[in-house]
This record gives sequence, structure tokens and C-alpha cells, in this order.
Amino acid sequence: MQPMPDYSLSVAEQLKSLTASGSLQVDAAQMDVADRLDRVLSALKRRRPAAKTSALGWLFAARKKPADSVKGLYIHGSVGRGKTMLMDMFFAMAPCSRKRRAHFHEFMADVHNRIAAHRLKLKNGETKQADPMPPVAADLFAEAELLCFDEFSVTDIADAMILSRLFSELFARGCVLVATSNVEPDNLYHQGLNRGLFVPFIALLRSHVDVVSLDSPTDYRMEKLSSQPVYLSPLDERADMAMDASWAQALHGRKAQPLDIPLKGRKIHVPLAVDRMARFSFADLCEQPHGAVDFLAIAERFDTIFLDHVPMLGPEKRNQTKRFIILIDTLYDHGARLFVSAAAMPEHLLTGRKGTEGFEFDRTASRLFEMRSAEYLALHHAKRAAE
Repeated sequence: MQPMPDYSLSVAEQLKSLTASGSLQVDAAQMDVADRLDRVLSALKRRRPAAKTSALGWLFAARKKPADSVKGLYIHGSVGRGKTMLMDMFFAMAPCSRKRRAHFHEFMADVHNRIAAHRLKLKNGETKQADPMPPVAADLFAEAELLCFDEFSVTDIADAMILSRLFSELFARGCVLVATSNVEPDNLYHQGLNRGLFVPFIALLRSHVDVVSLDSPTDYRMEKLSSQPVYLSPLDERADMAMDASWAQALHGRKAQPLDIPLKGRKIHVPLAVDRMARFSFADLCEQPHGAVDFLAIAERFDTIFLDHVPMLGPEKRNQTKRFIILIDTLYDHGARLFVSAAAMPEHLLTGRKGTEGFEFDRTASRLFEMRSAEYLALHHAKRAAE
């Protein structure tokens, strides 16, 4: 079992301790990022405590520059390189009483909800402030002067259109941003609709964070998983235990939590997720009214999926079978890594091969076999490394 990090140390000292114990390999790229995170920690310790904003603080806060500005950090690199581990260490040590860590999409969903609530107040005559951004930013800063984002990735036009104004307000108040991402800032919202309106945010971001690439040569997360079985059958206690063991190995000491993926005014619920990994049951995905767009959103958000308890698929489960076919096609097309526990081997899951579903399921079974192969997993690693 890996020893728990000592959070009384600096990030660099924690990393050295873990490599000295043999829990981690020596990695120069990780050590460089650790040193940079320690510099942010030192700057936060030197900064005077930031005062909470009053109810009308938004009227004045943006007009004055914070006395002690601290430059944040934007860490980008491929999955499995240790970004989340380093963020864990940094966030635990950050000397701020008001700090917040969230996946970027969760944070933006909260922002949109706050904007909607402000506009409702305006409609009801409870405020005369037409622009929701200053009061929303003031409330966010009152709750957290340090924002830490996991998986900074802009894919939604509604997010893209407000980021520049939102963070202009937040940075003006002294907010410090530390983020991890799979892409460098210049590639955020790449080829997005009306991207020209988003581009000013990139310059704003670069002026308030240092940008560093974590180009570690090893995908530690996938290296740990390489020896784990990826398709388990039949459904019994041994299969459940093996899935739990693979999931624990993938977590690597991190804590998975539920989250919601916002999608066109609704949400896709994810029972357990961390970084770019998620765990669902067959019932979560295929016995709910999900369609291709939902599975596409999941495949774009996660690169490793655990799917528990796939049952035998008979005529009584025609709709569930169709969803399962679409799900596997989508994950396959995106090169996702898939761990499955199922009632039978792929070629035996469908009990009645009639009509279109029978032909389509032949493809599904073939893809489930291919997704277990060394060649497929090698392509998965290569694709994620190139992102």
C-alpha cells in the first residue's frame, strides 16, 4: 500500500519522499511542476488575508487592484502523468481559509445557475443591477479566493462566451487560479463556434497564470492498470471483487465522487468519477432514456469507463440493447478504455438474434473483444498522449 503523503512538507518534498520510498518513479517533469506549485504556495503565504466582500462589495472591488496579487499556474499534459496527484498535494497545503476545488464543468454549471438566479431577482424587482457578472463574481470570490480546476476544457459555447468577463471580475478581486488541463491555453475551445469571441480570454488567462507542460514520458495510471482483466464474466462475487480491485487501482488513492455533466438544459448523472475516469452500472446508462448525444458527452468527458452488471439481453430488453450498442460504438470510436462485468461473454450476451439488432450486436461483440486487445490499448495510450 502506498504511504499517505505528509502534507506538512512542500509539494516537492512530498514528491521526493514518495520517490525515495519507491512508491513513485523519479520524474523530472513532475518535480519541475512541484517546484512551481511551491512558489504559488509561498506567494499565498506572504499575501495578506483577503477580506470578504460585503453585500455591495461588487460595486467597488473591481475598481481597485488587489494589494498582493499572486500569479497562479496552468498545468497541461496528457492523461495519467500525475497532474491530479500534484493538485491533491497543492490544494491540501494551500494556506487559504477560502478555497475551492472543482471540475471545470461543475464550476461553470454553478456560475450559470447563479446568473439565472440574479436575472430572476432582476425580473422580480429585487435588484436594479442589470449586469449579473459583478455580483456573481463577488459572491464567488467571497466563498473562495483560490480556485483550483481539474480538467480545464472549454466545450460549451455558453461557457466560452462568459469566461472573459467572469474572470476579468474574479482576477480584479485578487482571485488566484490553479488548473490542470489536457490542452495548452491556445488550444482551448479549439474550432469552437464563434471562437473569436473567446480568444480574449486566452490572453487574460496567460496574464494571470504561469503555463507549464507536464510531459512525463510514462502514463502511470494506465501502467498500473495494464495487468488488470478488462472483461469479467459471469456475474458473481468474484467479478464484483475484481472490478472493485481494478477501480481501486485506477483511483490510486484518490476519492471518486458523483458529478453531473450539463447537456442542453439537463444533466447526465455520473455515479462515480475522478479525473477522466467514471464508473456506471448497466442500469445507469442503458435502462435510462439516454441517447447517442448523451453517450457522446460521456465519451468526450472520460477516457476510461467501468461498466458493471451487463445482463443477458433478450427480446424484453430491446431498448436497453439498442442503447448498449450505441454506447459501445461511441466508446470504441473515441478509443476509450472499458472495464466490464457481464452475465456472459460478448458473443453470448444477446439471446435472440433477430432483425437489425442481431446484425448490429455482432459488431458490438466484435468491438468488445477488440477493446480487450493489446493493439487497441496501445492505440488508446497513443491517442491520449497526443491530446
